[in-house]
Amino acid sequence: MLGPPGAGKGTQARLLKDAFGVPQISTGDMLRDALHSGTPLGQAARRYMDAGKLVPDDVVIGLVEERLQESDCKDGFILDGFPRTVAQAEVLQGLLKAHGQGLDAVVAVHVPHEELVRRLGGRLVCRSCGAMFHIEFNPPASLERCDACGGDLYQRDDDRPDRISVRLTVHEQQVSALEEFYRAVGLLHPVEGTGTPDDVFGRIKASLR
Repeated sequence: MLGPPGAGKGTQARLLKDAFGVPQISTGDMLRDALHSGTPLGQAARRYMDAGKLVPDDVVIGLVEERLQESDCKDGFILDGFPRTVAQAEVLQGLLKAHGQGLDAVVAVHVPHEELVRRLGGRLVCRSCGAMFHIEFNPPASLERCDACGGDLYQRDDDRPDRISVRLTVHEQQVSALEEFYRAVGLLHPVEGTGTPDDVFGRIKASLR
């Protein structure tokens, strides 16, 4: 699943997971699991995260490789949040080939820049359980409390208006390069990401057919 922040990749990956009965593999979830379990790769990731640095490619790729070898991935998987760069895509290609695997499709969710700003600027996240809300599209009963667990809701620093455009510019450049990479090998499926989640999911299913 490719797309900039706010494109709805995670939502669509979950819908695809349910439809195809294969796991959704999120690098964010993998990092959290590795940190919690204290694996060697998790400990390596923690050193970078504690220092406020990005986790380097070799650690992230190691986590992905470990995850793809688990039994629930034998009949397929959905990658959500990886790869983020062409360099990661090239390594992933070699990694999958070495294990007799490959990608069947790369779905790129396209959403206009102004719509992404609108989506990201209204997001609220629970400090306790991580549940996400939106002041316009999915408002909580209270803008201060999570409907699921009662935890505090907050707006992430990178969802503040002065930072959103910078984030999107960087991600859009990366995604554009990735799309060209996967278009060249005949795997790219561009899909319009506006409308309801069900609208987008319908377009994805039609494209994959």
